Amino acid sequence: MRRRDACAMGLLAAVLPATADEPVRRRALRFPRDHGAHLAAAIEWWYLTGELQGAGDAHYGFQITFFRSRTGLAETLHSRFAPRQLLFAQAALSDLRARQHRHAQRVARWSGDAQAALARASLDDTDVQLGGWRLQREDRGGLSQYRTHFGAADFDLQLSLRATQPPLLQGDAGYSRKGPDEAQASHYVSEPQLQAHGELRDGARRLAVQGRAWLDHEWSDTLMHPDAVGWDWIGMNLDDGAALTAFQLRRADGSRLWAGGSWRGADGRTQAFAAESVRFTPGRVWASPSSGARYPLQWQVDTPAGRFEVGALLDVQELDSRGSTGTVYWEGLAELRDAQQRRVGSGYLEMTGYAGRLRLGD
Repeated sequence: MRRRDACAMGLLAAVLPATADEPVRRRALRFPRDHGAHLAAAIEWWYLTGELQGAGDAHYGFQITFFRSRTGLAETLHSRFAPRQLLFAQAALSDLRARQHRHAQRVARWSGDAQAALARASLDDTDVQLGGWRLQREDRGGLSQYRTHFGAADFDLQLSLRATQPPLLQGDAGYSRKGPDEAQASHYVSEPQLQAHGELRDGARRLAVQGRAWLDHEWSDTLMHPDAVGWDWIGMNLDDGAALTAFQLRRADGSRLWAGGSWRGADGRTQAFAAESVRFTPGRVWASPSSGARYPLQWQVDTPAGRFEVGALLDVQELDSRGSTGTVYWEGLAELRDAQQRRVGSGYLEMTGYAGRLRLGD
């Protein structure tokens, strides 16, 4: 790890709270303000994933996530030079044809100044930048239009993403419980069914790509309950225009501590899932040759909207992000099937806590 990254991670380990003294305060969300950063919250992320097609049989999954963490050092050190925030970014590209997965990450201190040159996040709307990587939103007739650019030495992706539906407020009007205690809660907004198009540089090759994407924006004061070691999460765009979210938080023995999610049908009607109504049942397991972690790459997910099967489209989609968020986890493109094994959609599966208890910054 580079010295700058190690220093930043040491700061995060020292200041990121494991629990909060009081829960995130439930309030009505207001846009576009709540698309922007919430600097008083301990942790926040903008998480964009999707599936892209190109000429011939070119087939990719992509992920770009911007994280923001409040350090609390300004209050402790009483200095205007103290790094009030840390910004992280992780990007990944899954090449389904070549069966390859590539990953890049960045981290920087941030003063909290929205006009900072190299690392910043707007308070007014989604506009997050870390070096040359960026995610920016603008309003187009009441719906979102996003642009993003990120990459590494061997890949580079520029996308325009157009919302086809209003934002999806997860939980109770955007207030999402994440555990049995009131303190485990977040504000959580999704933008499913984004229509994406742009240009991908894959090595020396450039190609036009198009597909569908999903954006999550979440902010909280507490990562998860002390008894939880990690979570399993899916965000799935269905082919008919519906959207399925489901998650569970796991104890060390693999049992469910908490669960939730939502369903927005093709008709626009939304249903929030109660914790006891969601169940993840693991299937085929893949052992990572790098970390030794064993990840279930097939799941049966039972929800009030029906029973679904989730299957990874590429096994090797583990991310070693110890140079930024400090953890190893699996996150990748997956296919969604109904109870009769018919393909009904696709999206991303994320699994944390299998390579050791999830502790951001450790």
